[in-house]
Amino acid sequence: MTDLEFLQPEGWAKPSGYSNGIAARGRMVFVAGQIGWDPATSRIVSDDLVEQTRQAFANIVAVLKAGGAEPAHVVRMTWYLTDRARYLAARPALGEAYRSFFGRHFPVATLLVVASLAEERALVEIEVTAVVPG
Repeated sequence: MTDLEFLQPEGWAKPSGYSNGIAARGRMVFVAGQIGWDPATSRIVSDDLVEQTRQAFANIVAVLKAGGAEPAHVVRMTWYLTDRARYLAARPALGEAYRSFFGRHFPVATLLVVASLAEERALVEIEVTAVVPG
């Protein structure tokens, strides 16, 4: 496990599904924004937000593994979404997809709604930073 310290300021309500801050030591692994496409074909796997997110998570885990990291080493996650209402409607299924790859590990996270992504059919793009123990 990474040498992580979860930062929770005194008196703050506990966040749900993310952390307010993390301090970590070790080798840093940066994963570029991943979308819901099959990395072998560069084709979007589905027009469904949850399926695209599952594929993005699978792509993230593959890049982490190539860098000697695993999901428990992720300290920061940034989501870019094209449709806030679609995200809110899919939250339970997205949470299930998240837990299937990351378990109950909740890094610091930011979620942004953007007008569009570079790949026309992409509904979500997720980037992460991991810290592997030294």
